[in-house]
Amino acid sequence: MTPLAAELLAAYADRRLVTPPSARDAAFDLAAAYAVEAEIAQVRRDSGHQTVGWKVGSANPDNWAALKLDTVTWAHLYDDTVRYADWNDATLSIASMLSPKIEPEIVFKLARPPASGDAVAVLKATEWIALGFEIIDCVFPGWKAQPADFVAARGVHAALVIGEPVYVEPDEIAKRAGELADFSVRLLKNNELVAEGVGASVFKSPALCVGELAAAMKRRGGETLQAGDVITTGSLTTAMPIAPGDTWIASLSGIPPSALTLRVK
Repeated sequence: MTPLAAELLAAYADRRLVTPPSARDAAFDLAAAYAVEAEIAQVRRDSGHQTVGWKVGSANPDNWAALKLDTVTWAHLYDDTVRYADWNDATLSIASMLSPKIEPEIVFKLARPPASGDAVAVLKATEWIALGFEIIDCVFPGWKAQPADFVAARGVHAALVIGEPVYVEPDEIAKRAGELADFSVRLLKNNELVAEGVGASVFKSPALCVGELAAAMKRRGGETLQAGDVITTGSLTTAMPIAPGDTWIASLSGIPPSALTLRVK
């Protein structure tokens, strides 16, 4: 294992802050970051965990210029970080996390790799969609780092809670494609509205975001999307800090499913 991969794994295990790699080495770029992220994934596989899909970062193209990006970023999901809510209600412990935040996202499960990147093709390749909460956690002080740093640090992925799946029926694909470009979300903390967002902020549609992920992964080389992959498509609102005792509710308008509740302990 390279020293950087070992350091990042240890930082998460020990809940310890570390200096971002890019602050130590100006040449640390996305190519180097994906190599570190892949190494961490292999270490986790070797320890008995399975990779089960992908998380997308930087899904809003409006932010790419400032971040010096030309596409989305991504990192692995794992069998021990993904869980499913019962009746759209879940409880999650964050005791092992350092500075967690919550992001409401649309989650896809692929039946097969999409044939192309348009929304209809992506939905034809999709088994189901769901509302999810991704919990991100950062070992860099004040969350101040570059995209390459976040990619190397497991994409800052800590957990994904998935609500009730809505299966994609062939005769509803055109309808779903339209809904995914035109829905909205409200995020409540302890029954108070704290953020709002729209599906169009995620690459104009979460379905198009999956298509962009597939294309970007092919361009970079290495692993590509596979049947059975779970994909979380980027935050629909600003990421919000979470703490034990919080109850979070994401409520959708314009697309099923309608809501997901997460109780934090």
